[in-house]
This record gives sequence, structure tokens and C-alpha cells, in this order.
Amino acid sequence: MSCRSIHSPVGDITVYEEDEKIIVLEWGRVPSDLPDMNPDHPLLIEACGQLNDYFDGKRKEFDLPLAPEGTNFQKAVWKAMCEIPAGKTRTYGSVAKELESAAQPVGTACGANPIPIIIPCHRIVAQDGLGGFSGDGGVETKKQLLRLEGVAIQGQLL
Repeated sequence: MSCRSIHSPVGDITVYEEDEKIIVLEWGRVPSDLPDMNPDHPLLIEACGQLNDYFDGKRKEFDLPLAPEGTNFQKAVWKAMCEIPAGKTRTYGSVAKELESAAQPVGTACGANPIPIIIPCHRIVAQDGLGGFSGDGGVETKKQLLRLEGVAIQGQLL
């Protein structure tokens, strides 16, 4: 496993790669002197470049090989998230209906997303507001990501 950290508008984030696929994105920095972290792995350089482009407003979609670990249901929710274009949102309920589930398990799968931002769990919102966000900073980070994408919730730009 290799990782690389970057500074971003939502805090320091670290991206992890294993077997030529992105497996995790988490908040915080990994010390650069850890052995065997290989921050110069080409996939990590590409992933961090795409993230920087996203934060700079130059990229709306990510084009990276992903391998999030989770249950079949979680993977179905994460796949549905990836189909939501930047600047748009869906509700927990609408995703649940599509997957013949309930909204609460969809919310739980959102919270278990191991690759936030790239798998855009921030684009899933509650029927009457934003809902939660498990990333560092909670709902404020979710608002910041949605604001970056120009999303309006209940008629107001975030």
C-alpha cells in the first residue's frame, strides 16, 4: 500500500493506493518519512493532481481506478453516488428507492464510504436539508464541497 498527502480547502487529505487502485481517502497527513509509503507512485500523483484540479474548479469528474472495500449493498450505494454529476444532488430516499431499500441504510453506506470526495457522498442529501457527513469537519465540509460545485439547497446557494 502507498499513500500521498495534499493540502486542500477542506484540510489535509491522504490518498491510499493498493494494487494500482485507490482504496481510501482520509483526512490528515501521513508523515513523509514513513518507510514503504511510496508517495511518488504514478497513480497517487494522478489522484492528487485530479483532486487539486477539482478543488481549483477545473475538474468535475474523477477518472481513477477505485477499489473501495465494503458490502455489496454499500458498493451499490457508492456506485449510485458516482453517477451523480457535480453540481447536482440526490436524496437518501431517492437512492433507497432505486436500490429497493430504506433511506437509513443508504445514509449508513454514505458514512462508510472509504473514498469521500472521489466517491461523492457529499452529493447525497436529506429530503429536508443536508443530512450528515462523516468526513473531517462534518456538515460544514459537506457544505464547502457542495458550494465548490455550485449546489443550491432549498433555493439557497450554500
